[in-house]
Amino acid sequence: MPTLAEQLIKSFHALGVRYVFGIPGGPSIPYLDAMRNNGIEFILVANEQSAAIMADVFGRLTGIPGVCHATFGPGATNLSTGIGGALLDRSPVIALTTEVKDAEVGRRVQMNIDHQALYQPITKRTFRMTKGNFTATATDAFRIATSGVPGPVHIGLPADIDGEMLDSGTLIHNYEKVPFSMPDPSLFRQVATLLMEAKKPVLAVGLTAVRLGLHKLIQEFVDNNNIPVVLTPMAKGVIPEDHPCYAGVLFHAKSDMVASIYRKADLVIGIGYDSIEFNYESWMPNVPLVHIDVDPVDITPDYHSIYEITGNVSDTLSFLNSLKLPEYHWDFGQIQENKAQLFQALVPVCSNFSPSDLITTLREIVPQDTILTSDVGAHLHLLGQLWKTGEPNRFLITNGWSAMGFGIPAAIGAKLCQPSSTVICVTGDGGFLMNCGELLTARRLGLHIVVVVLCDRSLGLIDVKQQRQNLPQYGTDLYVGEYFGSDSFLGVPVLKARDQEEMRASLQKGLSMSGPVIIEALIDGSVYEQLIAKDYK
Repeated sequence: MPTLAEQLIKSFHALGVRYVFGIPGGPSIPYLDAMRNNGIEFILVANEQSAAIMADVFGRLTGIPGVCHATFGPGATNLSTGIGGALLDRSPVIALTTEVKDAEVGRRVQMNIDHQALYQPITKRTFRMTKGNFTATATDAFRIATSGVPGPVHIGLPADIDGEMLDSGTLIHNYEKVPFSMPDPSLFRQVATLLMEAKKPVLAVGLTAVRLGLHKLIQEFVDNNNIPVVLTPMAKGVIPEDHPCYAGVLFHAKSDMVASIYRKADLVIGIGYDSIEFNYESWMPNVPLVHIDVDPVDITPDYHSIYEITGNVSDTLSFLNSLKLPEYHWDFGQIQENKAQLFQALVPVCSNFSPSDLITTLREIVPQDTILTSDVGAHLHLLGQLWKTGEPNRFLITNGWSAMGFGIPAAIGAKLCQPSSTVICVTGDGGFLMNCGELLTARRLGLHIVVVVLCDRSLGLIDVKQQRQNLPQYGTDLYVGEYFGSDSFLGVPVLKARDQEEMRASLQKGLSMSGPVIIEALIDGSVYEQLIAKDYK
């Protein structure tokens, strides 16, 4: 008869899990041994937050829940930051934490807090596993994590449960996701009427469209009807930037220029639009809204002309693609000109090495299908608009949660999922400090990722916000002098980039090397103030 630890790990493997990310405690040892014997690699990380981020990216790229693990108390609280990211960035994750034995629940015990209470608000569901509920808990965890809007599920593992003997028939081979409901066909007629009567509709596409793989259906609708498209940052790649209908990214750099297009709209059609990234009312003109998603619309009550179609979005898109719609009144010459001016404005002429110079150099050299991960900060606002990616899931960010420290562990997770892909991480010097210990993880695993650190000595996004409130810079200086001050960090080579020519040379060298590589890019961040949008409406 297998132990519970063995049966849990065997079930994970049968369900497609190949990695568990985390930091073990003493009670984790039987689970580690089961992983060693059953085809799952345990990835030891430097900080549990990173474990959850790696699991998040694994879930995004494969559709199989990523699994992460932490021990009692501080392990669980460290993990919780990344789990909050999986919840608000909509990634399927299973979070395992060691919990106290039944006899110690509610007692004053070292490292003991209530993990169930901790994880309840940041997960879709939290369970405490027992021998009796093993099959139901493990099956439900995978089903809940992947059904509807994906997200994390927490399973608490009591410290003395691993050796419980289970029947061999408890092994889990599959689970059934809850299917999306069928859209109400009567609503199709309402939307068809709106589309027939509109003169200048705009399509707003969000992260649900990426998650459900709807880009081909959306491109068909756009191609057939010549409708301008705006994207949320996490939806980059659904429509390529060189598509004639592409109008830009909401919320990110110079999106006030993007607004010059969508302000002219008389109808907004949100497809897979999740307001966790950017509320509709923060940018929409006062026109009717058609919201097509798996979840109901979340918008202020001030908007009254709202039409919702929830359920299977593919069904609704198939209906839209069957319509013969009128020719709309958009001037696509103007849209193309606006887009050209937008990209030109994102690369202002500077005497010093700017983040725009760095990004354009990076895009020139790396392969088109590169996976780029970005940390949070002023540079992300610029990347989100300036970086060009031709397909979904090649630009990985956190926007629903927006925790600094995302970039490096996300790059490691992406490289493990797609080892043949070029993986680049772009991070600020502030974000780098959050999880830079994971470079040792990448070095140990022999993962070739290039980490570009934009060094401008401060928290640039906060600097900009202070300037806009007419306040002096305060509390944002990171360091004086050199950042690395060495040609290696934790045994990882550090290359310099002080201008575009040196950036080009360092990047080419970094791409030719093996293992992780750092490029220390000394940039002038003063350009951020003119690039970050001031007005969305």
